[in-house]
Amino acid sequence: MWAKVTSIGLKGMEGYRVNVEVGSYVGADSFKIVGLPDAAVKESKERIIAALQSLGYTLSGQKIIINLSPAEQKKSGPMFDFPMAISVLLSLHELEVAISDGTGFIGALSLDGSIQPVAGMLPAVLAAKKLGLHKLFMPFDEKLPVLEFDELDVVYVSSLGEVIHHLSGETAAPFFQKTSPKDNSDFDPYLDFQQVIGHGFAKNALEVPAAGEHHVLMTGPPGCGKSLLAESFPSILPSLTKEAQLEMISLYQLSGNTIPYTKKPPFRNPHHSASGVSIIGGGQYPKPGEISLSHRGVLFLDEIGEFSKKTLDMLRQPLENGYVTISRTHASISYPASFILIAAMNPCPCGYSGSNSHYCTCTAKQILSYQNKLSGPLRDRFDINLLMKKVDLTKIKAGNGESSKEVRKRVEEARNRQYDRYGKEICNSRVGYDVLIRTSPLSEGQKRTLHQLSMKKNWSNRTQIKIIRLSRTISDLQAHRDITDGSIREAVKLNGG
Repeated sequence: MWAKVTSIGLKGMEGYRVNVEVGSYVGADSFKIVGLPDAAVKESKERIIAALQSLGYTLSGQKIIINLSPAEQKKSGPMFDFPMAISVLLSLHELEVAISDGTGFIGALSLDGSIQPVAGMLPAVLAAKKLGLHKLFMPFDEKLPVLEFDELDVVYVSSLGEVIHHLSGETAAPFFQKTSPKDNSDFDPYLDFQQVIGHGFAKNALEVPAAGEHHVLMTGPPGCGKSLLAESFPSILPSLTKEAQLEMISLYQLSGNTIPYTKKPPFRNPHHSASGVSIIGGGQYPKPGEISLSHRGVLFLDEIGEFSKKTLDMLRQPLENGYVTISRTHASISYPASFILIAAMNPCPCGYSGSNSHYCTCTAKQILSYQNKLSGPLRDRFDINLLMKKVDLTKIKAGNGESSKEVRKRVEEARNRQYDRYGKEICNSRVGYDVLIRTSPLSEGQKRTLHQLSMKKNWSNRTQIKIIRLSRTISDLQAHRDITDGSIREAVKLNGG
């Protein structure tokens, strides 16, 4: 008469336990789903009835009510087809078996009873692990990586009949030779630092944001190499951990984009004509935007001055917090958005203000208006300001500096020092200020120097903290235990001081 099984609901990347409760009673044919189902969940009724009939079960003469609890959460997508069908069979005593609360079911049903993969399965699996489930039945999907957890047993299934036989003890658990999609980790899609001619100072400066996850603003005339440096920047970043890789794949799956199966950090380069929704995320049922697709990687905004001011100001919250919250009438959803922002812009509308080789045609008012497209609060969030100039190819000597592999090794060592110091995988730009200053206290002389500079240059509190964070990263790259006086001077220089 009554049965309950467990499933997983999604609210953005966050998953929550859904209790699929079914009551069946003798009466006029009726099938009702309650618990704030959307259209896709309501249509599950027809899929469940057809799938059960294809297996020889009948629902005639039965009044069936399905409640998806918690009832106050909006349920979307066909992920609940599979658990609802199992719960219906339990309530009708067609399936006589005890299923614990620690066993979950996710997947969509076809009319013939086969179980199909759906969008959002990977974040649902990660949520099941966090919620403490010990077994999860889900459809087999070759597009997803191997999911092996010590605490969670993932059982891949292909049809409802197969699951019924297994739960009844008639057959062993179905076995699939689960192989990962082709891993392209050995292939580096990014430009090597050696391919960038000149710009020795800029290359050295970009080691700092790679090591500490600081944001960078590059200003210079057209064709000076800003885009080339940004496109080669991901090549010096460390490879993603397994956890970070699963997070990245989950976001791509939720957004409907092609899933990149690689350990290389993502690099997103939206055009300046892109809408705010495509960059931040949104829609009627909010999906991740470019800032979430660049999570754990790099977001490059070329010609940042051409982006709308409204879109740019929407970046302020994710730059500060590492996540973005999208509020709609029916839901408020958060997605992770912890990325390194690399931005490039010209000094003026024509691009040649301050150039020795071209005449600038812009008026002072036009230059000021162009620079003001970046609001003060947003500009203040850039830790590093690089002033770029064109390279004189006639003065470039043979050989072009270190390779990305050599630089990446130093970056990895610097990050490991930060992870050891803070006890978790977090970098200097994102760790709490109290933790930063407790683990790396400034000397009295350094405090006086910073105070004098802040009074002279009228720095905000955020700028002073940026200098300390940059100094800590520079000291990590130089393998110094404490923040050095030289690292503070270099940090001030990188900040544009």
